[in-house]
Amino acid sequence: MAVAMAMNSVSLNWVPPSFTKKANYVTHSTELAPPSAFSSQNSLTYTKETISNEENNCKRRLLLLGVGAITANLLPANSLLAEEIPQNYRAFVDIPDGYSYYYPSDWREFDFRGHDSAFKDRFLQLQNVRVRFIPTDKQDIHELGPIEEVVYNLVNHVYAAPNQMVNILDMQERTSDGKNYYTFEYELTSPNYASASFATIAIGNGRYYTLVVGALERRWRRLRNKLKVVADSFKVLDI
Repeated sequence: MAVAMAMNSVSLNWVPPSFTKKANYVTHSTELAPPSAFSSQNSLTYTKETISNEENNCKRRLLLLGVGAITANLLPANSLLAEEIPQNYRAFVDIPDGYSYYYPSDWREFDFRGHDSAFKDRFLQLQNVRVRFIPTDKQDIHELGPIEEVVYNLVNHVYAAPNQMVNILDMQERTSDGKNYYTFEYELTSPNYASASFATIAIGNGRYYTLVVGALERRWRRLRNKLKVVADSFKVLDI
């Protein structure tokens, strides 16, 4: 009974302005809310843990008020919640699965088969960001090999279909909070269309994380810098 009373007390102080699909994550936005909505400039949304169903490619969502607020209070002071989010972006923070990233504030969440989270443009489905992870016994991305070797193998043998031509445009390595990341830019050309993407990969928590954000090649010049912010924002959180 005491626990229930405490949870209800926290819930009253952290009423979510909207319900979102992925559970136990925080959406932190720099958008100004309308007068009738939550009055704070930076809004927080909390939901419960996602249960995946591979057979029908959907996720059952349940809301647990207060849990997100309690978890947020336990986060380190230097977490994304305390950082300044770029204008016109939102921060996606998945506490249970140990990762976070920014995405354009006008994008909408959707289910992308085999991925843990995904957001897309409201009108152009191929303009999207998605994140997945798999178990690994590696401790660091460097254990996979040099960045040139890793990127070449991924783009040519994992990301590209047999009928696609590959063009690797750039690759970069960065270190943040003691964790290493590989980010690379590439194009995939098919007989009917061409796409361009950034991918960021990292290892932590016994998981191999991959974020991919991309768009049609004909729109890439206009969108490249905007999507680079997404790729560079990916972080692995300790869980």
